[in-house]
Amino acid sequence: MTYALLVLPFAAITAVVTLATVRRPGFGRRMKMSAVTAGVLLLLTAIFDNVMIAAELFTYPEEHLSGVKIGLAPIEDFSYALCAAFLVPAVHTLLERRERAAS
Repeated sequence: MTYALLVLPFAAITAVVTLATVRRPGFGRRMKMSAVTAGVLLLLTAIFDNVMIAAELFTYPEEHLSGVKIGLAPIEDFSYALCAAFLVPAVHTLLERRERAAS
């Protein structure tokens, strides 16, 4: 299995959960903030993954990679930061609504 295939379920879950919050208040603002957060996380991932790979702290088997890289870091590595930037606020939004209804 390639890392790109491994990412697909995470991306699908992120898309579904994020879309479940479309009608919740502040969706546009949340998406803007998630995009800013994603940019910061992607930048940090690019920096630190390249440093750690260059220091040989870990490696990736080439047969599991797409071959697209940013520096030394495989592009697949960036998907987790991207998913987290959108998934975490979406989950928080869904849980926040339930907490208010339960009080």
